[in-house]
Amino acid sequence: MIPVVTPARMAEIDSAAPEPTEVLIERAGAAVARAAVEVMVGRYGRRVVVLAGPGNNGADGRAAARRLRRRGVRVRVFPATDAVETLPPADLYIDAAFGTGLSRPYTPPRRGCCDAPVLAVDIPSGLDGLTGGVLGGPVWTAQRTVTFAALKPGLLFGQGPAACGTTTVADIGLAVGDDDGEACALFTDGDVEALPAGTGATHKWHAAALVVAGSPGMGGAASLACSAALRSGARMVHLNSPAAAGTAWPVEVVRFEPPLTVDADRFMVCAAGPGLGTGQEAAARLAEALALGLPTVVDADGLRLLCHPAVAAVMDQRGGSSPAVLTPHDGEFEALMSARPGPDRIAGARAAAAQLDAVVLLKGGPTVVADAAGRVRIVSSGDARLATAGTGDVLTGVITGRMAAFGPERLIDRVAEAAHLHGRAAAAVGGSRLVASDLLGALRAVTP
Repeated sequence: MIPVVTPARMAEIDSAAPEPTEVLIERAGAAVARAAVEVMVGRYGRRVVVLAGPGNNGADGRAAARRLRRRGVRVRVFPATDAVETLPPADLYIDAAFGTGLSRPYTPPRRGCCDAPVLAVDIPSGLDGLTGGVLGGPVWTAQRTVTFAALKPGLLFGQGPAACGTTTVADIGLAVGDDDGEACALFTDGDVEALPAGTGATHKWHAAALVVAGSPGMGGAASLACSAALRSGARMVHLNSPAAAGTAWPVEVVRFEPPLTVDADRFMVCAAGPGLGTGQEAAARLAEALALGLPTVVDADGLRLLCHPAVAAVMDQRGGSSPAVLTPHDGEFEALMSARPGPDRIAGARAAAAQLDAVVLLKGGPTVVADAAGRVRIVSSGDARLATAGTGDVLTGVITGRMAAFGPERLIDRVAEAAHLHGRAAAAVGGSRLVASDLLGALRAVTP
């Protein structure tokens, strides 16, 4: 995982650095100069314009300029606070005006060659380092961004991904600790654990999942969740759903009708909500599921039922004795918290997880997973194609399958794994559009 730290925390790390600021600036300048040569694919005769601010960000840009000059590049440096209206033509513009600590509006000058690439130092100037929102603008869109020591939220959220281009993290000797990575980190391919192979004594009940889903006319959601659970680690899936849900169930699934009469000790996890409905009968079914005391994934209709008196009473009885995973999009988040997440989505997810005493997966681009202890995992593997009917039901199934296979330990990482694999499956499908069932086959290819 790649640590993600706020601008405020980055300032603390900077101030605690054991080496002089001048040394760190030279290292940062070296990293920027290397990236500049890579972006230009050469040095000699190339023209570079550096827009340098008054702080350390500008000092990084000036250090890069000195190195580039020594390597045969023609470099001109312009002050960001008193720049000309239009910068001269160049083969590359280095944006070293302001870093992640900027909190006031900023509008950069025009570039003489609008088609020339931009290399941003730390973050494109004018982006909020915490939220990725635009401060003033327009922000120069970078082909590449070199940031230092750790990622910052503004690179990942809001306009950050579109404005930053390819982002690389340069190590300049700042002490980003293990605690920083544990507190908040970007999930990567290398963080996904392979499904356990089992032993000669392993059987299907070692990773069994219960799914409470579906209602008249809404059986597809239940079917997608069950199929995804089976492809993501569950060895057995039992589905509690009425026949009137009206769909063909996966042949591997054991389906039985309400009421919910099961031996809870045989299951590792319960998922509840996809296609469940929001009426009194649905609330009673959800309350029954939660009363089993199993680790439970609540999604879709189930999230809107959590405020129902019968469901809320069971949740209060559960307390923190059995973990819950809640997977809202922004509208469902508002129903749970009486407010939208706001521009600082990390803070929003953390607050919800603490208040609800659950792992909260806040869907979006990117997805934020937070637990009640305040730890956060950010997942950026998905894309806008996942905003289509049924993909959330597949995600519920993937979370359920991972929990069935591994149990509730390291739950925040299991949920982040599921979200990451969900996004990777979408990438494996390819094309400009997908439907939820496309993800089911792709999960086989991306799940280790």
